[in-house]
Amino acid sequence: MKTIAVVNQKGGCGKTTVSINLSSALAEAGQKVLLVDMDPQSHCAVGLAVPEEQIEQSIYDVLISRSRNEPMKMTEILWQISERLELAPASLDLSAFEQQMNGISDRERCLKEALHEIRNDYDYAIIDCPPAVSLLTFNALRAASDVIVPVETGYFALHGLSKQLDTLSILCKRCSQQVNVKVLGSMYDIRTKMAREILAELRSHFGDKMFETIVSFNTKIKEAASFGQPISEYDPASKGRKDFASLADEIIGAQVDQQRHEFVNSLADQLESISATADELLDAAKPSIVSIDAPQGDQAEQAETTTPATPNVNEDEFTPAEEAAFREFEAGTEVQELQDQTVEELQAVAEEKPEIRESDIEAKLADYYGVTQTNEAAVFVTLYPRAQQVQIAGDFNNWQPEQSPMEKISDSGVWRTKMNLATGRYRYRLVVDGQWQQDPYNETTESNPFGGLNSVLEVK
Repeated sequence: MKTIAVVNQKGGCGKTTVSINLSSALAEAGQKVLLVDMDPQSHCAVGLAVPEEQIEQSIYDVLISRSRNEPMKMTEILWQISERLELAPASLDLSAFEQQMNGISDRERCLKEALHEIRNDYDYAIIDCPPAVSLLTFNALRAASDVIVPVETGYFALHGLSKQLDTLSILCKRCSQQVNVKVLGSMYDIRTKMAREILAELRSHFGDKMFETIVSFNTKIKEAASFGQPISEYDPASKGRKDFASLADEIIGAQVDQQRHEFVNSLADQLESISATADELLDAAKPSIVSIDAPQGDQAEQAETTTPATPNVNEDEFTPAEEAAFREFEAGTEVQELQDQTVEELQAVAEEKPEIRESDIEAKLADYYGVTQTNEAAVFVTLYPRAQQVQIAGDFNNWQPEQSPMEKISDSGVWRTKMNLATGRYRYRLVVDGQWQQDPYNETTESNPFGGLNSVLEVK
């Protein structure tokens, strides 16, 4: 079970909104989710239409029961919100939790122990934290593997963010807890210049420590909360619902990427071992390798004493079927040897070696579509056979496509350009005959404020 704490000591930044709608989006994506409300204001229950007067037991009872040596199970307090989403509600009693736990050993581990017992029952646990540095926040951080810091794209929120992150760092050290902290831009209003500038500032400072997804300002989200519904139920077609679905996908994708990375590392170790063994075999076989040309004179005499004779290969002795097979083998070998060459080199070889089948060259060219990095530049290659003009617009040219035209390098419609880019993360789109679109050969994308997708390039 992945445990995510939504933390910000500043009130009004959308913690509860993020907690509720992220939990709902994860559940909608097929994950089993537990939403834990650690805020005495109990806004998660309000936002999910759980009647406050009917909450007889809350997360407070689970936490305090451990100090009384009468542990209560988390399952005794849960409310079923949907098929895959359950809520552990809060109550006003949580306000007294810190005083009542004064002097109790391991008081910061209460929530972690309670969640540990149900770790196999859920895929995700989302913890909505109070807007204060308190024992409740300590409990959430001790239990969490990840932290989301929602940041409103306003001046005061940006001004206090660095202090917020410093506070989080101190809390994590006191809890002896290693957590992955990521910033989430929220309440983003693209119509205002201030919001756009602050978002750019956030991305510039935090880079990969910031979610690609941005939660835009949306009145439907506030309306949904007033009706006690997540946005996915209140207005499935709204921009707010798409934002949280994108955030859920990003979180799920990050976990899958981490698992894949661990698998690839393991596989790489195995391949390295196999490669080392193959090198040893090759070294051992080298003395027995001889030229297919017949040795002459002293060389022939020496060859007879050191290695078995190898018959000459005379192409005139091939049958038509054997000759065709031999030519096909040569062509296949040539194509295989081109794997590490550039598009220009592939085309040059195709002109010089007509025996290499055109279909093989086209298949190999397809491997190079998209964007690749060399020591000097980022190389963009795409295929638009009918296009009259292809350009690139992105962060690197202030989204001005006329500054970065692509060059048509073949009659088949291959377009290419190089850019010298500094290390960093860039967003871009292709402009094909005036039509803006994502790069179809780059799988790394992110949502943009206009409802489309930007392609993403990481220059390392």
